[in-house]
Amino acid sequence: MISASVGFQCPSCVGSAKVSAVHTPAGAPVISQPYVTFTLLAINVAVFLLQLSVGIDESASQWGMWPVGIAANGDYWTLMSSAFMHGSFLHIAFNMYVLWIMGPTLERILGHSRFVALYLLAALGGSVASYVFSDFRTVSVGASGAIFGLMGAFVVAGRRLRYDITQVLVLLGINLVFGFLQPGIDWRAHIGGLVVGALIAAIFVFAPRRNQVWIQIAGCSAVLVVLIVVALVRTSQLQELLSGFVPGIDT
Repeated sequence: MISASVGFQCPSCVGSAKVSAVHTPAGAPVISQPYVTFTLLAINVAVFLLQLSVGIDESASQWGMWPVGIAANGDYWTLMSSAFMHGSFLHIAFNMYVLWIMGPTLERILGHSRFVALYLLAALGGSVASYVFSDFRTVSVGASGAIFGLMGAFVVAGRRLRYDITQVLVLLGINLVFGFLQPGIDWRAHIGGLVVGALIAAIFVFAPRRNQVWIQIAGCSAVLVVLIVVALVRTSQLQELLSGFVPGIDT
């Protein structure tokens, strides 16, 4: 027999006992290293180095999000390619700093796959908001939509887990205000990414344990569908607007 805190236990019973897997509040298994965060950092830096080799302005014209290009040529892929680009050293420095300090914590809360979903949907949400509300002649680049999505997600997840999120709220507030005051900053992408990031985090951390994974998949799918529909409606509006100026454009 094996001595236990209360009495004794049978050795064969102890050996056959199963240890329950530990999961985070989002239902993800506990991870040791935030590999997705490191990968996203590497991708963003690699894309920026490519931009420098081509030229910041030239790369923006090729891979940036240009509403006319989407409406006239169907370049929807730029909604995502632009979300991994930056316009300056200061721009990428700030975004990668936030990713570095918030990414690991969020990835440990959500797990690898959910963190990927959060980042990509927030990036898409920022790009779609920019596509819908920006001047159609504007070219937009930057991971800021995804980064603001991480800040929004941190606020929601932090509230759920009773973290002290004061510093995150201050950082978020300062950068939202700065985005409105500084010319040339796409604050629309900031707000779009923020809203989508907070929503996705809420879906992940507040989903009930019963059917948790299916509820999370359904919630993320619904957000994706809404973003697609909004982008298609904007395309239809732009095609109607541009039909008299761009020969052969479908309306």
